[in-house]
Amino acid sequence: MRGKRGSSAPGKRKSPFLRRHWLEQELVSKLCDELGLPPTVFYRWQKEFFENGAAALQAKARTHHQAGQERIEYSRSKENASDR
Repeated sequence: MRGKRGSSAPGKRKSPFLRRHWLEQELVSKLCDELGLPPTVFYRWQKEFFENGAAALQAKARTHHQAGQERIEYSRSKENASDR
C-alpha cells in the first residue's frame, strides 16, 4: 500500500490535470496512469472542484474589484502629479 495517493495534493497540482481532461479531452485513464492514481481519486477531485467552484468565482470577483480600485487610485495619483 502506498499511503495517501494524491488526496492531499494541493489544488495547484490538481488543476492542470483537470484542465487537460476538460479542455484537451485527455482520457482520465491516461492522466491517472501519469499520476499513479486510481480514477476514483481523479473523479473526487473533479467533484470537489465543481462543488467549490462558486467560492473560487467569488474570490476572483473580489480580486477583480481590488484591481479596479488600484486602477482608480493610480489614475488619481497621475492626475495629482500632472496638476503640480
